[in-house]
Amino acid sequence: MPVVMGTAGHVDHGKTALVKALTGMDCDRLEEEKRRGITIELGFAHMALPDGSRLGIVDVPGHERFIKNMVAGAAGIDFVLLVVAADDGVMEQTREHLEICSLLGITHGLVALTKTDLVDEDWLALVQEDLERFLQGSFLEGAPVVPVSARAGQGIEELKAQLAEQAQSARANRRADLLRLPVDRVFTMRGHGTVVTGTMVSGAVKEGDEVTIFPKGLTSRVRGLQSHGESSQDSQAGRRTALNLQGLEVADLERGDIIARSGTLFPSLAWDVELSCLPSSPRALKHRTEIHFHHGARETLARLYFPDRTKLAPGETCLCRVRFTSPLPAVRGDRVVVRAFSPLRTVAGGWVINPLPPEKGRLGKQLEAMAELTQATGPDLIEAQVRLTGSRGTTKTQLAILAGMEAKALDKAISDLLAKNRIFLVDREDQRVVSAATVEAMAQEALAFLEAFHAKDPLKQGLARAALSPAWDKETSPKLAHFLIERMLKTNQLAQDQDLLHLPGHTVSLASDQEGLKQTLLDAYSQAGLTPPNLKDVLAPLDLTHKQAAPVLKLLVDQGHLVKVTEELYFPPSALDGLVEKVRAHFADNETLDAPQFKELTGLSRKFAIPLLEHLDKQKITVRVGDARMLRKK
Repeated sequence: MPVVMGTAGHVDHGKTALVKALTGMDCDRLEEEKRRGITIELGFAHMALPDGSRLGIVDVPGHERFIKNMVAGAAGIDFVLLVVAADDGVMEQTREHLEICSLLGITHGLVALTKTDLVDEDWLALVQEDLERFLQGSFLEGAPVVPVSARAGQGIEELKAQLAEQAQSARANRRADLLRLPVDRVFTMRGHGTVVTGTMVSGAVKEGDEVTIFPKGLTSRVRGLQSHGESSQDSQAGRRTALNLQGLEVADLERGDIIARSGTLFPSLAWDVELSCLPSSPRALKHRTEIHFHHGARETLARLYFPDRTKLAPGETCLCRVRFTSPLPAVRGDRVVVRAFSPLRTVAGGWVINPLPPEKGRLGKQLEAMAELTQATGPDLIEAQVRLTGSRGTTKTQLAILAGMEAKALDKAISDLLAKNRIFLVDREDQRVVSAATVEAMAQEALAFLEAFHAKDPLKQGLARAALSPAWDKETSPKLAHFLIERMLKTNQLAQDQDLLHLPGHTVSLASDQEGLKQTLLDAYSQAGLTPPNLKDVLAPLDLTHKQAAPVLKLLVDQGHLVKVTEELYFPPSALDGLVEKVRAHFADNETLDAPQFKELTGLSRKFAIPLLEHLDKQKITVRVGDARMLRKK
């Protein structure tokens, strides 16, 4: 796996001169840099290693005004070369650069003690002692310290040997399945067009690949690429890479953009972060404070929100929600750096625990779930992340960034969770899953909704599937609703009668007075046959209105005891069956049937004949042709 080293250290301590002595390459390319004698922008070089590979080198500026450029360059390195000038010793940016490297999760490195030709041996010994004390407690405690002079060439070969050893021990296990190239430089090359450079933090890219620029969403194609200054067909994680992008102008891109594949990153207005305030911070970080936020090669303004406190004191660590003014993408495990406005200095840093936190709900109530994410790993982490997405659920591609896991490990963990019913696949098309906890909670909501429905309308057998949707959140997708209903039917939490859903064991029950009304209505209509009585006349002796009797009438219809032809006319099914037989017998000898013939056939008045003829049409027994009917052919 390729390795990238970054320099760090105070301004004018000889970082760029040392890189030139190591590689022969001058990283100060700007006219202003050469005129002022200080590094302003990031510089890049490479050095051959004994095993035949190349060490990528990022040279960062040391001046306090260009710390944001330093962070952008340090974000993708594997180990650091801390540069301290022998004539100055440890200075302000020496401290801040080391703190930044620590916050970025860098754990490997060494120290170059430069400009040794400018001091005597006694002074050099004092500086080395001071440097040893300074490094105590840091990740560079006990690291090699190599005295060098770039101007005189002293110690350069020894430093090269030490760099080769560091490159072997600091080789990072970078992801191979998720292309991410944070852009740290954008420029134009004559005859080529727009070029971006960066350290490939994960994945791989090759010539001809289609890529997307996040968070802007622009698409492009890789026209050509270089790695370590040489043209190449492809590049992989850990390499300094330059991409020639087709169809984009320099103005379309900026430092901090991320080159990735379409649909693999998901910009969000907020991230959940475990944040540590540096012991050296001059003051505490307050809740809702605005800060300079660094992630990858991007610097942006953001606000910090603490769910369990009003401030984060120096030396303390807490969970924090970071909010942005525009959506930005991240992956779980990414490192971040926080710099305060006044004084403008590095004060905190940490790592992203959730790049897609819940959009709804009070932050304080989410604290327990946030804390769980800091400790969970493997399947437990995936389950916790899926649970947080609630009824929206999440997809496999989103889980790739929520869990920060490679594809093979992610697939295995998801399969295990599905097999144990800890999560459920509710949409095969986009591989969307929801947690078992969400499914159970939504099932209980549906049961409570149905229970209330049955209590309110005991004469109704149940409700249609679509009518169950108010039991759930408005964001509940039709596919999730379908999955829930089918699962509840399969587990006997729900029952279905024809197209109506109801609770198992629910039966339509009538109060004693309603039972009497039911029998009265049934007797009245059964005896009347095809000449049903006036409903008012039936209800008058009972002192009931049509509205009061309507539920019982509907029940009789639902149970098949009566057939509703119009709002006022109800018929017993047996009478209608006899009518159909008469009509079919008529058509055995006749092609048509008009209203007068129907009245003569049935002995009915127009009051009943016309509605019944229309009913026969609706039942597709007959079809109207002009003023007559014909038998509908199958």
